Amino acid sequence: MIRRSYRGLFARHNSWVCASCRASFSSSAASTAKSKLPQTPARTRFAPSPTGYLHLGSLRTALFNYLLARRTGGQFLLRIEDTDQKRTIPGAEQRLYEDLQWAGLQWDEGPTVGGPYGPYRQSERTSIYRKHAHELISNDHAYRCFCTPERLDTFARHRSSAGLPPGYDRKCADLSHAESEERAEKGEAYVIRLKVDDYPMFNDLVYGKTGQKRSNSKLDFIDRVYDDPILIKSDGHPTYHLANVVDDHLMKITHVIRGTEWMPSTPMHMALYNAFNWTPPSFGHVPLLVDKNGQKLSKRNADIDLSFFKDKQGVFAASLINFSALLGWSHSQKSDVFSLEELEQMFNLKITRGNTVVAFEKLWFLQKAHAQRFAATGGPQIDEMVNKVSSIVESTSSEDLSTPLLQGRTLHEYVAPLIKADAKSYTNAEEFVARNSSFFTSTLNRAPYETSAEPSLVSALHTAAAALCLVPESHWDVESHRINISSYDGSSAVTSISNTSPAPTTDDPEKARVVADKAFKKELYHYLRWALTGGAPGPGIPETMAILGRAESINRIQQARKLTASNAAEKRRRVPRSTQGEEERDFKWMGSLAPQ
Repeated sequence: MIRRSYRGLFARHNSWVCASCRASFSSSAASTAKSKLPQTPARTRFAPSPTGYLHLGSLRTALFNYLLARRTGGQFLLRIEDTDQKRTIPGAEQRLYEDLQWAGLQWDEGPTVGGPYGPYRQSERTSIYRKHAHELISNDHAYRCFCTPERLDTFARHRSSAGLPPGYDRKCADLSHAESEERAEKGEAYVIRLKVDDYPMFNDLVYGKTGQKRSNSKLDFIDRVYDDPILIKSDGHPTYHLANVVDDHLMKITHVIRGTEWMPSTPMHMALYNAFNWTPPSFGHVPLLVDKNGQKLSKRNADIDLSFFKDKQGVFAASLINFSALLGWSHSQKSDVFSLEELEQMFNLKITRGNTVVAFEKLWFLQKAHAQRFAATGGPQIDEMVNKVSSIVESTSSEDLSTPLLQGRTLHEYVAPLIKADAKSYTNAEEFVARNSSFFTSTLNRAPYETSAEPSLVSALHTAAAALCLVPESHWDVESHRINISSYDGSSAVTSISNTSPAPTTDDPEKARVVADKAFKKELYHYLRWALTGGAPGPGIPETMAILGRAESINRIQQARKLTASNAAEKRRRVPRSTQGEEERDFKWMGSLAPQ
C-alpha cells in the first residue's frame, strides 16, 4: 500500500518539466525520433583531463557513454588524457576515480582495472603517438615543420594587419624526406603537421550530416595558406587531436558521445581517420548546458566539481545521476524518476538539439523522490541517511537526548522512523534536522494557539486529544493512532463552527454529520500538530505520536492544554471590568480549568 501511494505521488509530480526543457524536447522530437541504438555492442569511453575536477557537464558526458555501453551490452572505458602536464592538478586523477565510483559509473577497462588495450593514461603512450605520426610522414600525409616561432608570429601579424584569416603557407611541406630527416637528426626543433586537402563532413548521431565542407587551401591577394594542424609539438608530445584519434582507434571505440563544443574539431579528426585509412567511430554531440539566462554554466552558478553537490549540498548519487540524464535526453516514460539501473535498461539516443537549460529546482524534486524510494525499499541508502542525520543531531543538540525522547531507543532507532515518515521533504541531513527540530528537544516554544473555531470546539479538541492518550503502550503505533483518529466522531462535539467550514446547506442529517466531522478532524489535526511539534510541518500526526512515544506525546499534549488555559486567563485579565461578566460566560467551556 505504501509503494502504491508513492507511485501516485510520482505520477502527480513527475509531469513537471521546466518550460525551456519542454520547448527543447518538443522542437527536437522529430529530429531525434529516428535515432536508434546500435545493433551491436558499443564500446564507449570517457576521457577526462586531470586539469580539473568532475563537474556537471562532464558527469553527463560520462553517464551517456556509460549508459550506451550498458544498454547495448558493450564496454565502457576510462582514459586519462594527461598530456598537458603543466596544467595537471595534483590529486585530480584520484578524485576523478572516486567521483565516478560514487556516482556508480564503474569502468570496464582503464586505470586501476586494466584491460587489453592499455596503458590507459596518455602520458604513458607517447611513443605510440610518435610512431603513428611518423607513419603519416612516410605516406606523405604529414610533414615536419621547422619554422621558428618568430617566423610564424611575423607571418600571422602580416596576415592580421591585412585583414586576412590565419593560416600557414606550407613553407616546409616541400622539403624532401632526406632533408627533413637530416635536419631532425641534427637536433633542429620542429613540429609535425597534418597535410589536409579538405575537412570532410560527417554524420552526427544527434545533428545528422554536419560539418563545414571546405577546401583546406585558400586564395587571397598575399599568399596561399593552409589549415594544417600540428600533431606533434616541438617538445615531442602529441596534441590532443592526434592522441584522441589514435587512442580511439587502437582501443576499438565504436561510439563517441561528447559535448557540442567539440563539434568544430570533429572534421579535423575525420581528416586524421582518412589519413590513416581507419574507420572512424560514430560521433554524437550533446547540447551545451546553460543557465536560465542562456549563459554557459560556470563556477558562479554551480557548474562546479561534484564535491559541491555530494559534500556541501548532500545530494544523493542517484538524484544527481537522474538529474544529469534528463539534461538533453528525452524519453517517453510518464515519470522522470529513474535509478541508474532503470536508465541502463531504457537509455536510447534520443538526444535533443540546442542548448539545455539547467533548472536546479528539478534536482531537488528528484532528491525528495529518491528519498521516498529509499524510505520505501530500505537498504544502504536509508542507513546512510540515518547516519548523517544522527551525526548532525549529536553534534548540534544542546541537551541529553537519552530521556525522555529516546525512551530506551538508540538515536539511530529514533531517527530511522522519522526519516521514513518525512522522506517526502528530505533534501539533505542539515535541512532535515532543522525542519524536524521539535523531535530533538524537550522544550517547545509554542506560539499562542490560533484557531477560527468557537470556544466550545476547543474544549472538544481537548477531549479528543485526551481520548487519544488513553491508548496503552502496547498499542502505541502508527496504525492504532490512524484508526483512532479516523474513527473518532467529531460531529457530536461540534456545536458551532465559524470560518472553519461552510455551514451544511442540506436537510440530510447524515450528510450534515459528515461535513461536521470533516471540519472537526481538520481542526483536530491542526491542534495536535501545534501541541506535539509547535505547529512545525513534518510527518503526519499518527507517525509523530508513534515516533515521540507515549510518554512524550502525553506530556506535550498536557503542556498544550495548560498553555491554552494560561492564554485564556491572560485574555480575561486584559478585558475591561465592565465586560468581565460577558467574558466569564465565555470561559464556561473550560470547566475546572476556567480561571478563577
